[in-house]
Formats: sequence, structure tokens, C-alpha cells
Amino acid sequence: MIKIKLKDFIILVGLLIFCTNIRAQSFDIGHASITFYDSSRNRYIETEVYYPAYNSGENTPIASGNFPVIVFGHGFLMSWASYENFWTELVPNGYVICFPTTEMTLTPNHENFGLDLKFAAAQMQNENNDSSSLFFNSLAPKTGLMGHSMGGGASFLAAENNTIIHTLVTFAAAETNPSAISSSSNITVPTLIFSGDDDCVTPPDENQILMYNYLASTCKTHISIIGGGHCYFADDNFNCTLGESFCNSTLNITREEQQLITFNFLKLWLNYFLYDDLNAFNDFDDALQISTQINFTQFCNTLTNQDISGQDTFEIYPNPVINKLNLLIPIEHTDGILTMYNLVGQQVYQSLITNTTNQIDVSNYPNGPYFIVYNKNSIMQYYKIIKIDR
Repeated sequence: MIKIKLKDFIILVGLLIFCTNIRAQSFDIGHASITFYDSSRNRYIETEVYYPAYNSGENTPIASGNFPVIVFGHGFLMSWASYENFWTELVPNGYVICFPTTEMTLTPNHENFGLDLKFAAAQMQNENNDSSSLFFNSLAPKTGLMGHSMGGGASFLAAENNTIIHTLVTFAAAETNPSAISSSSNITVPTLIFSGDDDCVTPPDENQILMYNYLASTCKTHISIIGGGHCYFADDNFNCTLGESFCNSTLNITREEQQLITFNFLKLWLNYFLYDDLNAFNDFDDALQISTQINFTQFCNTLTNQDISGQDTFEIYPNPVINKLNLLIPIEHTDGILTMYNLVGQQVYQSLITNTTNQIDVSNYPNGPYFIVYNKNSIMQYYKIIKIDR
């Protein structure tokens, strides 16, 4: 087996991959309304979906590519339309964002909302495998959960013991019933928590800081925006603004400033954990250190872009390969994403690895070198293989 060091990998392929990566494009925004049915609860989950397209519009064809999915939970008495800032920022960069519209009453059921978010995340992967779906063969096997306020707390409930989720990101997350804080101890995926340090609706020391402290994530970061409030993570919303006005009528930051700070960090985080951008986490950490607009706390028990190819965590053979490439991986390292790139940085294969024994058919691939990246949470492993004829 030929192994390639991280430095060599970045020199030979990294720049090529990311200059040709689909995120280099700027897509228009398509929109579709989908109603999922959860038979176990006899429950319909109406969901608004925004996705990359070559032409904006309703149910317009999705652009070519494999796009990660983000499921987003709305705040208390807030419509998904209040989060247009998120889909206009992220969808053009190659993300599909889904907004379940349930639990928008005065007496929301937090547990049901969390289950709705969890179910929508699973169903979107089913859409990828449904030949009649608008999203057939267009979704990457990577999913993130996000949410604001009540939806942030519900996202914790949805992420608890959830094996299909690859990252969790919340904005001014609120404690829920059942407890999002308690659920944190059963969440191991990389998690990014945003707070506003002037948030009087969900004060950080009673909500987000406790969630961060209880998290069992392999990598977790809490960003507190200096002067930030509760409602400014979203677009203007009457109910949210009215509620915040009772405890804090003025903020020493504008909505535009708070959202700019948020997206500068958010996009780097998502690019790393959902798009395997090898440089994004380094940039994320650098931004944490130099920004004067935030305070932060971080714990990561693995090194950024750590090359573990010398640790014999899995084996790829034969190499060189003619027809079938075999992958053996210990069970404790399953549930990662294997991606293969050709010499010019084009993705030619990607799969979620759930079994200890796997086989990839490369018989129809052109001869030459290929680079394999195996990503699980914040650890990556790199290999080089050679495809030859008989």
C-alpha cells in the first residue's frame, strides 16, 4: 500500500481540488415544498427546501453536484421566512437547507419539533435515493443540523444519539422540555454554538454555556459575539423583536454586523465538516485568534487535518488496482465519509462507510493516480492509489 503524507497531499491535490470544487461556483436558489410523513407518529412534516440551481424558481431542476444537507429549526413564533439570510448566504455556495415548519403555535411541543428535525434529515437522504425526487443523486451523504432559539434547543434534541448527523450549529439556543442541556451529554459530533453576549432572551450563562459544557463532542466551539443580541441572528421578525424589546430595547451592534460576524465563522466551519475543505478549519482557528468582535471557548481532542495514515486504522488493497479496490476498517472507525479524487481534483466517488468490509469497483476508471480522503468527525486519513490495466 502506498501512503501519502498530508504535506504531499496538499501540494499535489489540495489546491486542485478546491479550485475546481463545486463551492467555487455561485448558484441560483431553487425552492420546493415537501411534506414528509412519519408513520411512527402519524405526523405530517411540512418542509420548505432551498437548494442550488442554475435558474432560480419554484421546483426548478437542482444544479449538478452532490450537496450537503442542512436542516434548520426556527425560533418560537418565527416563520422559516425569517431566516432568508441563511439560505441566501449558504445555498449559492452549494448547500441545501430545509426548514420544517411545524410547532409554530403559542404552545409548541419541543420534543416533537426535535423529532421532526431528525426525521427530515433522514428523509432527505431518502430523497437522494428516490428516482422520482427532485433531489435524486444530488445530495452528499453529509448532513448538518442548525437552529435558532427554540429551534436551536430542538436541534440538540435531534442530534442526541443521531448517527447520520455530521455537525451541529446553533444560534442563541434556548433550553427546551425535554432538556437540550441534558441532551448535550449524548452528542459527540463536532458542534459550534453561537451566542450574543447581550442576549437577554436566552442568556448565555443559563443556556448556551451550559450546553457547551455538557457536550461530549470530539470538537466543540462556543463563539460569543460582543454586543450581540438574540434576534439579530435572523432577519427582522415582529414577534422576536417585540419579545427582546421588553428586556433590551437597544443593542450596541447592528443586525448586519452580527450576521456578518456569524457567517464569516459559520461558512468556514461548514466547509470543513461538510465539504472536507482541508484548509477551512485552520482559517477558522486563525479567525478566532485575531477577531476583536468575539470571545470564544474551544475544545478539540484531535488535531486539525491530522494525518493518521500511519496508524493502520484501515487498509486499502490491492495497490496498484485493476478492478476492485478493497477497504477494511475497524468497526470503531466506521460511519466516516470516503471520497476519491482524480489527478485534476475532480471528485469521482463518495460514500458513507458503514461496514467494516467494503469494495469499490474502479474497473471503468481511467488509468492513473487517485487520491482518497477518509473523514470521520475532525480526523482525516489520506491515501494514494494507482489504477492500471491488466
